[in-house]
Parts: sequence; C-alpha cells; structure tokens
Amino acid sequence: MALAHRLQLRQTQSLVMTPQLQQAIKLLQLSNVELQEYVEGELERNPLLERSEREEAGDDRDAKTPERDDAMRLDESAALNDGGGELDGPAADSFDGEAAPESAAGASGPSAALDWSRASSGKQRDDDFDFESITSEEKSLKDHLHDQLSIAALDPVERIIAARLIDEVDDAGYMRADLDDIARDLGAERGDIERVLKICHGFDPTGAMARDLKECMALQLAELDRLDPAMQALLENLELAARRDFRRLSEICGVDEDDISDMLQEIRALTPRPGAAFAGDPSAFILPDVFVRELPSGGFAVELNADTLPKVLLDRTYYSEVSKRARSETDKAFLADCQANANWLIKSLDQRARTILKVASEIVRQQDAFFVHGVRSLRPMNLKTVADAVEMHESTISRVTSNKYMATPRGVFELKYFFSASIPSVQGGESHSAEAVRHRIKEMIDKERPDAVLSDDQIVERLRAFGIDIARRTVAKYRESLRIPSSVERRRLVARSA
Repeated sequence: MALAHRLQLRQTQSLVMTPQLQQAIKLLQLSNVELQEYVEGELERNPLLERSEREEAGDDRDAKTPERDDAMRLDESAALNDGGGELDGPAADSFDGEAAPESAAGASGPSAALDWSRASSGKQRDDDFDFESITSEEKSLKDHLHDQLSIAALDPVERIIAARLIDEVDDAGYMRADLDDIARDLGAERGDIERVLKICHGFDPTGAMARDLKECMALQLAELDRLDPAMQALLENLELAARRDFRRLSEICGVDEDDISDMLQEIRALTPRPGAAFAGDPSAFILPDVFVRELPSGGFAVELNADTLPKVLLDRTYYSEVSKRARSETDKAFLADCQANANWLIKSLDQRARTILKVASEIVRQQDAFFVHGVRSLRPMNLKTVADAVEMHESTISRVTSNKYMATPRGVFELKYFFSASIPSVQGGESHSAEAVRHRIKEMIDKERPDAVLSDDQIVERLRAFGIDIARRTVAKYRESLRIPSSVERRRLVARSA
C-alpha cells in the first residue's frame, strides 16, 4: 500500500474559553467580599479604571460628562425585562403584575430593604447621646492578661516568655501554640517555657491559657479543690462520657454511676471558653446580595443590594489625554490592553448583577409559598429546574448560588438553601422538600412527651399520615443531621433528669 500526501478541508465547531469568558465565569462565583477584593486589585493594576463614588444628595444626577456617557455604571440595581435582558428601571421584579416601588438608589425615601442593611451596620443614630458608650472601650482577653503580667513577680526573661505566651492566646482563651516552637524562637529551654506557662495558669480568668479542653477544666476544678484522682480519671476519658458509657467510666474512676452523674454535673458547670466574656475580634456578618420585600398587593419584589455592587467606570478623559502622548507601539498596545480589560470588567460586573437578579427572581417565584407560610411549604427544587426556567446552564446556576445570600422577611438565607431534594408522596401527589420534612421531624421531637419518646419507626408512621413516603434510614439520617439523639438516648436523658 503506497503512502501519499493530500489536502483535506474539514469544518468543525468547538467551544473556546477566551480570557474574557473565563473572567466572567470567575466573577460569577465570587462572593461580594471576594468581588470587592478582586475589583480593588484591578483598580490598582489598570490606570484607566476609576471608582465611581455615589453622588451627593441634591446634585443633578442627570448631568453627564463626556467621559461618563458610555460608561456602564452599576450605581443602581436593575430589573430584568422579559425581552433581551436589558437594564430597565429600578432593581425590582414583582410577581403580581404590578410595577414595583422605586429602588432606594433612586427613590426619594428609604426603602424597607435598605432600612434592613442600615440596621445591620450597627451605626444607627439615636436621639439619646451616650458619651460613656463611645469613650469606654471593651478590654480584650490579651489586654486583661497583659495587665496581670505587668504586676506579676517575674524577672525580665520570664516576662518576655509570658508576653509571648499571652500573644498566642486565641479568643476562646486557649494557648494552642507549640511550646517547642516558642522555645526555639526565644532561644529558651522548653522547661522554662512550661514553668512560666504554669505561672500564667494562675491568671484570671481561671482556665485561660490552657492548651486543651481537659487542661482548662482541670485548672478550674483545681481552683475549686475538686481535682481528685477520680475526677482526673474522668477528664482523661471524656470520650466515654460523650458516648454515655457510664458503666465503663465507673470502673475506670472507681466510683458508682451516681457519683459519675454528680461529677458530670460539676463538669457541665465549668466554663469551656474562658475568654468568651472578653471582647474579641469583630464578628463577621453576612451582607446579603439580594433583598426580598413583600408588596402590599401580596406579591414579592426582588432587589439587588447596591452596597455589594462594585462601582467602576472607564476614565475616558484620562485615556484621551494619555493616548495622544503615546508614541511607541508598546505604549499604544498597553493602553489598548488596559481599555479592553476595563470594558470587559465593567461588562462582566453588569452581567453578573443581571444574572444574580434573574436567578434570585426565579427562586422567589418558585418558592413563594415559603415566604408566605414558612419552611413547611418549601418545595423541592434542583438546579435543573431553575436552569430550564431562566434558560441557563446548571453550572451557571451553581456558580450564582454559591456564597450568595438573600435577605427575606423570614431571615437571611443562602441561595442554595432553597434547593432541596424531593421526597415522594404516599399516594402519588405532590412531592415534599427534604428541608420541609427535616423541619417536621424536629417539630415532632420537640413536642414529644417525656413518657412517650418517639422512635424512628413511629416518626415514619406519623410522616406517612401527612402523606410523606419516607424510609426509616432516611429519618435516622435527617435526625442525625439535626444533632438529635436516638430515642434510646433521649429516654435515658429523661430518666436521669426525672
């Protein structure tokens, strides 16, 4: 068989992930905090990008400068129309056929949604001015320990070691750093570190600077003069107490089960987090991406949270000035690249906002019964259901709902909360949401009488009476996910508390 060369023309289609498409996908799955950090980095790298500050009240909002005419600003949220998905009015989408109220960014009065966001910031003004509240400062645990160190009878070397140990204390009050690492860093012996740590264990609050839970409890029991050999043995075998293996604990500690019960009561009265009473780092709070408001007509309005939307634009005036002075091809290529990246970033941010609003609106539309009646009315829903409704891919819905939160009249929920598995109905009726079934199980157990503790089989029978076809192992799995003990353990707890 002879070999020969020949030319062949073939036409194929393939999906190419351009850098701009990769950027859009990346922005879609970022949380609002991660998005702010990403945009800040782009502002530092790209000289043509500038932050769009909100204009002062009373300024002419319709006045435009030439460099802002074509800039795609995200100052205000936008609702999606049913057509091509263009910006159309305020950031609200109502489901009752009526026009939604003006968004807070363009309305003359504050909306309920933005009232919520301001209330969560902790900066509301009040007529009663409390001077003491702004002059007094809460003391942290480390400051409290350093104050005691300043009056402790220690030599300079021991003070340095103690200060390092205090700096390693976390907000819960534990010193979890490795003593060998501290000894190596300070050029000291491990024995000296342990000796100073033992001195620091005498600081207030008792149990602070312990290396683990057992040591923390031992310090508190020693102060109460209750750290006898039996109690020490109990602390060394707390895992048996968690499993409620009181017979084995009785053998190890050398006391009867009644004494074990009394000893456990003493342990429960201790403080497992000695640093909890002191000020720590400010707790991170959730900033919702979407607000849901109930309209007077009975529908629901969905609004984007303008505070989470980065506001950037292309500085065309600066670009025009710099481009006139660019002489070399390198400079021109750099400016063109910066302009393209700025335009793509602005478009990607706009598309991200549109997509989040569109998906959130569809979730609210399909789960409207939840907002009216609560968790019991949560419908089963998966990514494909929403993807088909909004004509997007399931992977896009998954990215949109990751690390995104919705503030509703019933609380703040992650968007993924509304996606739940389907539990079939007994007579082939409408299926039930797994989250709703889990909520029913919790309600049943909360309402059970001490003399009639429900077993998993009994819970299955009651759920079937509600038309929910569920297996016993599924009930056990849901109960364990709710951290509810089994019926045997619950009966044992009732018997001991009686």
